[in-house]
Amino acid sequence: MVNVVLGAFYGDEGKGKVIDYLSKDCDYAVRFSGGNNAGHTIEVDGKKFAFHLIPSGILNKNVKAILGNGVVIDPKVLIDEINNLKENGYEVDNLYISDKAHLILPYHIELDRMLEDFRKENKIGTTNRGIGPAYCDKYERSGIRMEDFISNRFKDCLKVNLENKNIILKAYGYEEFDFETIYKEYSKYAEILKPYVCDTTTMLHKAIKNNEKILCEGAQATLLDIDFGSYPFVTSSSPTIGGVSTGTGIGSKYIDEVYGVIKAYSSRVGAGPYVTELTDEVGNQIRELGHEYGTTTKRPRRCGWLDIVALNYAIMLNGMTAIAMNHLDTIGHLDKIKLCVAYEYHGKREEYFNTNVDFLNHCKPIYEEFEGNFGDISHCKSYEDLPVNAKKYIERIEELTNTKIKFIGTGAGRTSIIVR
Repeated sequence: MVNVVLGAFYGDEGKGKVIDYLSKDCDYAVRFSGGNNAGHTIEVDGKKFAFHLIPSGILNKNVKAILGNGVVIDPKVLIDEINNLKENGYEVDNLYISDKAHLILPYHIELDRMLEDFRKENKIGTTNRGIGPAYCDKYERSGIRMEDFISNRFKDCLKVNLENKNIILKAYGYEEFDFETIYKEYSKYAEILKPYVCDTTTMLHKAIKNNEKILCEGAQATLLDIDFGSYPFVTSSSPTIGGVSTGTGIGSKYIDEVYGVIKAYSSRVGAGPYVTELTDEVGNQIRELGHEYGTTTKRPRRCGWLDIVALNYAIMLNGMTAIAMNHLDTIGHLDKIKLCVAYEYHGKREEYFNTNVDFLNHCKPIYEEFEGNFGDISHCKSYEDLPVNAKKYIERIEELTNTKIKFIGTGAGRTSIIVR
């Protein structure tokens, strides 16, 4: 059995919490795309863990946590995460890294900054973590894979790449990198990570053959997909369902449930169109109530109402079989809650999402309004325990999307979740 957890909007939907819950019954937790531009936060026994690379399921010791071939890996960040887990009592002997995953090196990070500087007022809001340039090298066929990194090939690969990158950096007035310094530092990282590197594709197919349970987790979310997001305000990989196959080697016929994660409202980090964004006091209130500051960037997130038009697009694109909703407790603090059920585009009602930036920038949200003030729902353990106003909001979303909301987050802790 292979189940998938995907973000339905712009990321930061709380995928980590849903993954943590589901992985308790799994044998494998697999991260299939993105890099350390993503962040999953999980609270366990009052302690928060922020994962940028390692799959969230690693906190369950019986789960094998895999970084798939679709991930780009910054060795320094990964080693920091490993050390943090060890310091908190986790052995991390259940971590596996695909030999086909690509490396992020210091020159990728500097090129990322350089490219964003050149965009000036047209910045796309990159996290400056080197993700885009690393994927560029991958598709330009000059990237360095983990299998190269832990072999004798690393020295020659690094030398050739660094010579080329330094030409670019020097031409545009940016500081060049010293080969010996990087090689010496990163050779140490290679020795640390070498025991974790293996053929994860074969490992996963053996697991499928043995009827073991696999949970695949995506970074970012549907509306940031390189193909299906509001280009160019997107990430550099495929955090949608197609990325599962290309990022792990698992064929589509093996995939069972696809869970789309949302908040009871919405948020976005970085530039780009956002139809339901609230730039008023209500938006600020949602931000503070939901602690909406980026796990990776620490930037304040743009906040707004839940958008059914965009959600239906994500459900359609990914074949989502159920929804996981977080932050119901957050939205319940408001007196009134709005739900975007359609757009107005040049005087006409639109119910189908279009990623075209000009289209989105000229759309106005059409709202339905609901009563809030849910009260304290942290004690609710079943759907029946929820207050009437909360149920009305949930059931209207299910009606508009024709999709069941199976998981409902009622607080920050790992146990603050209702399963229907």
